[in-house]
Amino acid sequence: MIFFTPRKSLLSLIFLSTLCALGPAQAWEPSKPIEFVVPAGTGGGADQMARFVQGVVAKNKLSPQPIIVVNKAGGAGAEGFLDIKGDAKNPHKIIITLSNLFTTPLATGVPFNWRDLTPVSMLALDQFVLWVHADSPYKTTKDFITAMKAQPDKAFKMGGTGSKQEDQIITVLLEKSVGKKMIYIPLKGGGDVAVQLVGKHIDSTVNNPIEAESHWRSGALRPLCVMDKVKLPYKTKLTATQSWNDIPTCGSVGLPLEYLMLRGIFMAPGVTDEQVKFYLDLFQKVRALPEWKDFMEKGAFNQTVLSGKEYFDWLGKNEQLHRELMKEAGFMAN
Repeated sequence: MIFFTPRKSLLSLIFLSTLCALGPAQAWEPSKPIEFVVPAGTGGGADQMARFVQGVVAKNKLSPQPIIVVNKAGGAGAEGFLDIKGDAKNPHKIIITLSNLFTTPLATGVPFNWRDLTPVSMLALDQFVLWVHADSPYKTTKDFITAMKAQPDKAFKMGGTGSKQEDQIITVLLEKSVGKKMIYIPLKGGGDVAVQLVGKHIDSTVNNPIEAESHWRSGALRPLCVMDKVKLPYKTKLTATQSWNDIPTCGSVGLPLEYLMLRGIFMAPGVTDEQVKFYLDLFQKVRALPEWKDFMEKGAFNQTVLSGKEYFDWLGKNEQLHRELMKEAGFMAN
């Protein structure tokens, strides 16, 4: 048992009273606007997700400071990655990543690796769909493959975001599967890719669902297959006759392609656990919103969420996967 002298008792009471008056220690919060970096062009999947988050955070007053989306697409996203890497200990910047997190340093040799940043959370995984114009004669994937095989090499134009990134990797895999070469047209972003297909300047794309969804609804584009091992679960009709769930998997219709893309959040190196926790909590609040559920369904996302060691381990495995894919495609920097 511990006994206090009257003097010590008085001092202890004063100390405890002071602590009670101060209250519990305040968790870290941003003290200035949050810069949300998109290492890609406008209109693409990452840009749309970042701007959606920006809007719902403001609408629902989830942050004491506003979020400002900034596109830094230069060098296949290297501009954005190097900006975050070089701003160590700055908790007022976050970046949304796609798979160029892996492909850009492998293709260019730029001095960057995802381990240079602080992983926060995987928000979702994004799908890829083989799209053609609604006026094209290709009603099914089989029609598309048959036409490719019947034509000479490079008779078909495939549009995609950037060079030596996800869309071109998938194009190479498609070429190898069908046994025919295509002309790959690199464009600035997923939004631009969809517009080029709507305008019939290219023959096909492998856009993410959200990048082409509005054009599918309008009747301009036609999805042929989704590059996943299972069909998309969303059954609400988006056209008069089809939902996301009605699109067959590519593997089930003769095109053995599977590819999922990261939609993840990172911070600068050297930030504190308390600062990371603010953003983990923020995105947990975002994911709890009905607007997020609607956004996930609109974009047909795979709603896998990871953080901590699980996220770190997933990143390591997918870095190795992309190294193998890039080697196979001949896209590695010398």
